Amino acid sequence: MERVRIGIVGSAFSSNLHAEALAQVAGAVVTAACSSRRDRVEDFARKWNIPATCTDYRQLLERKDVDAIVVGIPNDLHREVVVAAAQAGKHVFLEKPIAHTLADADALIAACRHAAVKLFYAETICFSPKYVRAKQLADEGALGALYMVKQSEKHSGPHAEWFYDIGRSGGGALMDMGCHGIEWARWMYGKPRPKSVLAHCQRVLHTSRTRGEENSVVLLEFEGGAVALIENSWAKPGGMDDRIELYGSEGVIYCDLLGGASMQTYSQRGYDYAVEKAGDTTGWTFTASEEGHIYGFPHEMRHFVDCILNDQEPRETGEDGRATLEIIYAAYESAAAGRRITWPYAPAHPERVPVQSWLDALAAVPI
Repeated sequence: MERVRIGIVGSAFSSNLHAEALAQVAGAVVTAACSSRRDRVEDFARKWNIPATCTDYRQLLERKDVDAIVVGIPNDLHREVVVAAAQAGKHVFLEKPIAHTLADADALIAACRHAAVKLFYAETICFSPKYVRAKQLADEGALGALYMVKQSEKHSGPHAEWFYDIGRSGGGALMDMGCHGIEWARWMYGKPRPKSVLAHCQRVLHTSRTRGEENSVVLLEFEGGAVALIENSWAKPGGMDDRIELYGSEGVIYCDLLGGASMQTYSQRGYDYAVEKAGDTTGWTFTASEEGHIYGFPHEMRHFVDCILNDQEPRETGEDGRATLEIIYAAYESAAAGRRITWPYAPAHPERVPVQSWLDALAAVPI
């Protein structure tokens, strides 16, 4: 195989980032795109010069010119599409989080394993050039013994309405973005087993739109004593804020993903796009340049394609996505119980969305 022929399932925000990234990857060619809305998928295909479209993912999976699919659709649809793709013999690149329930995650992982197709867990910040460089420095011993890492991702809320429906998403800001920080922390430390989770969740801004949390803080302890602090918010105005901190016995790193890569811009009338989740472009703004590159999408896709072409094990697998989701379940349970959750841990209800334990606790509090 000299190239990987790819079908994209989805046509919204993440799918545009995927298409842009794939256009930069030698050995990759996007042959088809699928979305439930005909007008949207046709616009998407024209934008990225994709020759074929359909509105039913099963039609895409039947195509002989598709070796692998890139999935960027609502969380509750992941299991159905990935299991079908595995049965059709297609490799899968799956946008985070792996699924909206642990039961669904287990099912899609098992389907891919049974079909002997590769399942790639999309975790961009493990491929973001700045964050990769920070890990290289830590691995080289520049910071001495690494004992604490911190990742925060904050903005004013998601693009699409389905994110606010916990039945589809599985949770709020912790589910949506905490999966980034949790897997990044696992990766930074070499993917050790977790030891405990202590979490707090809040509803502060979008209370009329969602029952999920919009602000969360997670303290994650690993075996050996190293810790990670993960902060996420849908309540921070002004666009995306994404940064990390690394603390070692002999050094420290502070890294702002978008800082230094953006332009300070002032506009009285506003303009089309500044940066992800920026709600307004009037006045002073920070305008992103090569946003997809900064986030690590081309690097992630290049790894995806290389693993298929060279039959290599992905850096981020379905099992990694599951491990992250299990920690998210424990974090919601911690926020519900107001105490630390320790390992070994197994969710009592893996078929329920993760946030449900926290919602049950809220409902039990007398008004």
